[in-house]
Amino acid sequence: MFQLFLHGARLKGFENYRNLKWKYNFTNLWRHALETLQQEEAQEQTPAQDGMSWKRFIFDILETLALAVILFLGINAISERVRVDGFSMRPTLADGEFVLVSKLNYRFGAVERGDIIVFQYPLNPEQKLIKRVIGLPGDHVRVQEGKTSVNGQVLDEPYIAATPLYSGAWDVANGRLFVLGDNRNDSSDSHSWGFLPLENVVGKAIVIYWPPPLWDVIRHKQLLIAQ
Repeated sequence: MFQLFLHGARLKGFENYRNLKWKYNFTNLWRHALETLQQEEAQEQTPAQDGMSWKRFIFDILETLALAVILFLGINAISERVRVDGFSMRPTLADGEFVLVSKLNYRFGAVERGDIIVFQYPLNPEQKLIKRVIGLPGDHVRVQEGKTSVNGQVLDEPYIAATPLYSGAWDVANGRLFVLGDNRNDSSDSHSWGFLPLENVVGKAIVIYWPPPLWDVIRHKQLLIAQ
């Protein structure tokens, strides 16, 4: 009986030993497999491939910069951003507002009376002004007794700050425009420095885009003749 018990104990101990040995070998095999995989991944990342990844990174940066430059030039080719400086266009536009200007409108269409345009100041082409078109080539413009007329017909102008206190008459030459500020009595415009050459026109004011609370589409009133 004792021998059987001893034999059974030996068998049980042997089985436990064999199980522990198998688990130990399996753990070693798993650890060895992970180490082998890590070594293979490290070997795959060769210096040549590492150099290629840096080249790809630099290429992506240059590609992004090139796209940004193309977009910038493209946007500038069709539009311009200007800041209203002064009070000559009150109440339509206020000092400090930023306006988006379309350069395409007059490539496909003509300037019309009532358009608010941005142009290079004839006496200083580096300076840009914004005014409203009153007279087109061939028009006769007259300001008298607080009223503005074109070709003998009085204009309906609800947008001006106040009636003009000055008077005068002008015949608009070919290739020229007659422009006035909406704040007639506080504006440097055609009534003081003369006609605007058509080639000085930059574009048509479209949108007030800054500051955000004042964002608005600029409405260009077609100058109707008061009956």
